[in-house]
Amino acid sequence: MYDSPMAAGSSPSPTGPHGPGGADQREKTQHENSRPGQTLLIAYDGSPNADRAIRYAARFLQARVAHVVTAWEPGAMSAPRVSSLAAGMQPYLDTRAEIEVDEALEREATETNARGVALATEWGLDATGTLVEADSTVWSALIAAADSLDADLLVTGTRGATGFKALLRSSVAERVLKHCHRPVFIVPAKCESEPRPEITV
Repeated sequence: MYDSPMAAGSSPSPTGPHGPGGADQREKTQHENSRPGQTLLIAYDGSPNADRAIRYAARFLQARVAHVVTAWEPGAMSAPRVSSLAAGMQPYLDTRAEIEVDEALEREATETNARGVALATEWGLDATGTLVEADSTVWSALIAAADSLDADLLVTGTRGATGFKALLRSSVAERVLKHCHRPVFIVPAKCESEPRPEITV
C-alpha cells in the first residue's frame, strides 16, 4: 500500500479579512474548525454508488479528514485468471504482457482515486488519496488499509460494477461489515434522496 502522489488540485488561497468575501471565509473556517478531528476511510471505485457514499459521509458524518482508498487487483488476480487456476489450467505466461496489464490497471486506479479525492474535497473534506493492491481479496485490503491508516470509521457503498470496479459490490461491503473491527458506515445504492452540501450563513 502506498499513498497516491496526486492532489485534488490546488486550494485557493485564503481570503484576508479585508479582502473580498473576508467575513464569509472567516465563518467557513470557524465552521470547519468546529468539526471533530475523526478520520474516515472512504472506499472508492469511481461508480455512482461510490460518489454517493462520499457525499453522504461529507454531509452527515462529523469528521474532516478523509482517506479516499481505491483497491485495485493485478491481472493475475482477475476473475478469469483465478477461475482457470482453480480448474487446474496453467495458461501461458507472458511476463511482459502481464506487467503491461498491471501498469494499465494501476493507472486506471490512480485516475479513479484522483476523482474521488476531488469530489471529497469539493464536499468540504480534507481528503488524501491512497491506493491499495488487493493481493487476496478487496475487502481484506480495505480492512488492512483502515488498520494502517488508523481510521476511526470505514465508509463504503454497495452494488458497484464488476471486475476492477467490484470494489463496492454488496458482497464486498457485507464482508467488510462482518470482518472489520472498526465502525462501518454503509450507504446503500437505493437511497431515497441525495444529500446537499451544507451551506454556512
